[in-house]
Amino acid sequence: MLVTLNELLPKAAAEGYAVGLFNTTDSDMLQAVIDAAEEVRSPVIIGTAEILLPSGELSLISPSIVSIAKHASVPVAVHYDHGLTFDRCMQALKLGFSSVMFDGSLGDPVENVKNTKEMVRIAHAFGATVEGEIGHVGNADEEGSVYCHTTPEEAKEFIEKTGVDALAIAIGTAHGAYKQAPKLNFERLSEIKKETNVPLVLHGGSGLTDEDFKKAIALGISKINIYTDLCLAGQRAMRDGLEQGLSYLSVRDLKVKYIKDAVIEKMTLFGSCQKA
Repeated sequence: MLVTLNELLPKAAAEGYAVGLFNTTDSDMLQAVIDAAEEVRSPVIIGTAEILLPSGELSLISPSIVSIAKHASVPVAVHYDHGLTFDRCMQALKLGFSSVMFDGSLGDPVENVKNTKEMVRIAHAFGATVEGEIGHVGNADEEGSVYCHTTPEEAKEFIEKTGVDALAIAIGTAHGAYKQAPKLNFERLSEIKKETNVPLVLHGGSGLTDEDFKKAIALGISKINIYTDLCLAGQRAMRDGLEQGLSYLSVRDLKVKYIKDAVIEKMTLFGSCQKA
């Protein structure tokens, strides 16, 4: 069934588990994620991100994403991740996405608050939820800095001024494949949790250790974004399939299996199995 973040994350926060957002840029990923969620009875968030649209145009893939969410036997939120432009966020809402992330974290902080607040007003009129971001979650090949980390004070102020339904925070993670082990600022996470009243989101989850995930969830993370790990699973399937001399469709089916297994592994780790 199609739901919003508000029908998933407050329950996760109250019961101490996290719901995974798995970006799905094609039907192989989409089938793998939904099959995994239904098998282990986990709520799930699917969607795509603005930076991924060259590999799956929004108007092309959204009918499949929204339709499979509506017909799934578990709660599914369809989320537009890292919306960088007003027009694309509006397109996602009009195409039936139940949630959007407006990401103005790289711009002027005052403009981030102003634009996120406006997106909240519009999305709520659609019956959709909004995730915002404060601080800077960079790329794995960037040199991180504690000065980019979210502070409790700015997180609290941002929530109060914008009315977001969930907040992505920067505590040392990054997008993409890590070249060296990230160092998460768990003390900062704990401080932010104490000062905020909306579910907190961790971006850049692919590549973290099991202990990193468990501790982050225990300290207040309710949504975790995963994409790179799905790509890596798909790549392994294609390599193995070619080595085995499989046909095109058999390679495709192996890709779905590998990605599904990777998703189930994360859902089990996040504690969301049997929560649907």
